[in-house]
Parts: sequence; C-alpha cells; structure tokens
Amino acid sequence: MHSHIQQLFDIAAKPSRKVIGLMSGTSLDGLDVALCELCGDGLDTGIRLLQFTTVDYAADYKQRVKAVFSKRDVDLQAVTLLNPWIGIEHGRMINQCLEQWQLKAADVDIIASHGQTIFHCPKRQHNIAEYGNATLQIGDGDHLAVTTGITTISDFRQKHIAAGGEGAPLAVYGDYLLFSSRSENRIMLNIGGIANFTWLPQTLDAEAVFSSDIGPGNTMMDAFIQKHYPGKYFDKDSALAKAGSVSEPLLNALKQDGFFALNFPKTTGPEVFNLGYLAKAQQQSGTEALSHGDIMATLNRFSADMIISAIQQTTAKLDNFVIYASGGGIHNPLLMSQIQQALPDVSIKTTADLGINPDAKEAVLFAVLANECLVGGKQKFSNAREGIPGVTMGKISFAD
Repeated sequence: MHSHIQQLFDIAAKPSRKVIGLMSGTSLDGLDVALCELCGDGLDTGIRLLQFTTVDYAADYKQRVKAVFSKRDVDLQAVTLLNPWIGIEHGRMINQCLEQWQLKAADVDIIASHGQTIFHCPKRQHNIAEYGNATLQIGDGDHLAVTTGITTISDFRQKHIAAGGEGAPLAVYGDYLLFSSRSENRIMLNIGGIANFTWLPQTLDAEAVFSSDIGPGNTMMDAFIQKHYPGKYFDKDSALAKAGSVSEPLLNALKQDGFFALNFPKTTGPEVFNLGYLAKAQQQSGTEALSHGDIMATLNRFSADMIISAIQQTTAKLDNFVIYASGGGIHNPLLMSQIQQALPDVSIKTTADLGINPDAKEAVLFAVLANECLVGGKQKFSNAREGIPGVTMGKISFAD
C-alpha cells in the first residue's frame, strides 16, 4: 500500500478530523477560511467551528481574477497561469492563518478547497446541443497541497456534473446533513453574489429535498458600486439604495429573463446577471437617465423580490417553516427588511442560531463534503428527480 493511501486510511479511522474549508465566491471579496472539527458522517455528522476568518483579497488579486471572471472571451494564457497561482496564493493565506492560530500543518488533516469559479455554464445557458452542463473553478489543489504541506480535496463540482447535475448549488448536501430537523421545516437561504436556497422538510425525506439558485443576490449591486465608486466594493449599510427610489419600469424589465420562468432546481451566475444585463434592461425600459441611487434601490428590490418569489413558490401550501439566512447579503439591511416585510409571519433567523457563523457557512459546507469524501458513502443521499446525484465529490492532492 502506498503511504499516501495509508495516510488517508489513518485520517478516516480517526474519531474526529480537523478540516480547513475554503470558499471564494463570486463577490471576490476574500477567502473564507474555516477550521472545523468533524466526527461521524451522513446524518450523524457532528461539527465544531474552531476558527474562522476571511482573508481580504488585495486589489491586485481582484484585478487579475476579474480579467477572466464570467467572460466568454478571455486570454487563455492568463487562465492557465492563474490556475496554479491562485492555488499558491490560497496556500499562503492558509499558512498565515495557521500562524495566527498557533497551529502547524501537522495539526490539520485535510484542506477542502472550492477554488475560484471563473465561468459557470449549464446547458440551458449555452444551449449548444452537443455539449452538456459545465463549470470551471481554478486554484489548483496540487499547488495548494504542496504550498501548505496538507493533503487537499478540491474540484468538487465536476463529479456532480459528471453524474447528471449542474455543478451547483452544492450547499444542498451539507445543508441536508447538518441542518435537517424533525422539529421544523427549514429554508436555508444563502445570499452571496448569487442567491440560492435549500428546502429541508421536517420529514427528512431526501426525495423532497432540493436546492436551487434564485437569481442575483449581491452580484449586480456590488458590480455597480465598484464601477461607479472606485475604492468601494459594496453599498455599506444600504446607504445609496436607501437614498434612492425604485423604478417600476426598470424593475419590471429586470424580471423578464427566461431564467425566472424555469422550474426549480436551476443554476445561474454573473455570466447572466451582470452590468450588461442591467444596461439592456435600462434600454428596454427607457430608464438610462436614472440616478445612481435609484438604480441601486431598484437592484436591491430586484434581488429581494426574486428571493421572496422563490420562497413563496416553495412554501405555497405551508405556514410552518423557518428561514435560516447566511452569506454577505444578511449584512444588507434594506434587502433583509424587504424580505421580512413581504413575509411578516415567517421567522427569519441566521445560521448562528444553529451554531454556525453565517459568514462561514459555505466554507463549512465544503469541509463537510471533504469529510464525506473520506468517511461517507454508507448513507446515500440523492434526489435524481431534482438534479441531486448521490455521489462522492472531490479530487485528492497529496502534499508530497
């Protein structure tokens, strides 16, 4: 037996494992680093979040990634060079975190790396008959493993696609294993660049569980701020949106994309919902002269309305469910207040009420996927009807 296989066997045999989960989302604000201690597997998974931080990306880092991010036509050399470079950079960020936490590489069993999505392309988006669903994440796991000296599991989304899914949202697996409850129906709402949710019925019936993208969360608002207010990355405290007024003609135009008419589950990304999409909607609605404040107010309402619609559609026959929110959007007070106002009888909490920092949730969920890759498989969770294949995800990279 190769020593690497023995190493995996020994890690899997431990009563608990320390896993660093990494998440770098479409907002490109920084790398979420979550040190977790996991035991068990499947619905018996136990988890403790030991440390969490977000390492902010420098302006140079953001500039390099944005040059290839969500664009159909890019410099192939740049993509090729960025793939190892991001792996190394993320590795250096982990090393800094370990130093701050007074830990050594040997104290960590596994790194679970999502990588950086640069293009997400389900078939319904590209509509080319001979090709299926596709997605691309860069930030090579081998370079991450060698830079940190820690075995790394990465590139989770490809197996999901190979088994018939769209590669997203993968949150459904971790949501089901960590947050399912027989005491209440739950919606796990994550508002990142793209908003998505998982429906968890209290029956724990996997065939009734599904997860779907909703549409834009923060991505269009953040892109607008970054374009028109250099040095700012988001609308802090919803200040600009609160100062503006919603344009109903623009709002109606924004809602016309065919994506919103598709049944759940479905996936999307900034490849669709971007400033070009906004410009087209403004042209169609004759709202090119709107102030920045009015545009931000309308984009904020747009995100809120689509989230509200998705929740109402999912829970049309129910009056007993709780929403647990996470992601950067929970820090947008106008967005959250609009959701609550539209759902006055619904309890909206955050995953902090379930013991998981809402800013860390996505990084934590990838740690769970890595744990399943190592010790899971005994308890199959799938819903083929809803595009949730019962597969083990992740590719393993050794440190030497």
